Amino acid sequence: MATSQTETSKGRRIGVYPGTFDPITNGHMDIIQRAARQVDHLIIGVARNAGKGPLYSTDERVAMVREDVAALNAGGASIEVRAFDNLLMHFAIEMNASVIIRGLRAVSDFEYEFQMAGMNARLNPKVETIFLMSSEKHQFISSRFVKEIGRLGGDIRHFVSARVAERLSERFAFEAGNGTTPTTNQT
Repeated sequence: MATSQTETSKGRRIGVYPGTFDPITNGHMDIIQRAARQVDHLIIGVARNAGKGPLYSTDERVAMVREDVAALNAGGASIEVRAFDNLLMHFAIEMNASVIIRGLRAVSDFEYEFQMAGMNARLNPKVETIFLMSSEKHQFISSRFVKEIGRLGGDIRHFVSARVAERLSERFAFEAGNGTTPTTNQT
């Protein structure tokens, strides 16, 4: 019996859901929960990506994702959170993943994601990309908007977990008090 492309040699489907998660939002959590139903083991890859100028260090973002995922009912799939700083396809191969999961919010996301999926397929055609549309109530949420709303004193509790909202409030209070962002460790 032949195994499908989405099965590893051990018979487990391993998927990678990559992102910066600066911070993790309810939209991310929606995709994580739905992605966990598609694979046996989901690896949430937190990209170091210092080029995007993240508000939080990699270690802080990994911790926030782990905290939010700990309360998640993954429907039998195991979930792991790992930082990575190499090419996504290399990370997927290192993790023995056969699936990359990407969330789509709007048509504007599709063009970029479509191009990335094409490039990834050229790098390794054995790793599939699966697109999951954000649920209707999360389509407009982005980490960038959450940070902007929070920084300006808006209510972000509908967009992130209570833990993340508290962390953002603390960070923005620190910025307001000192006029600077605390130094973050990008390891």
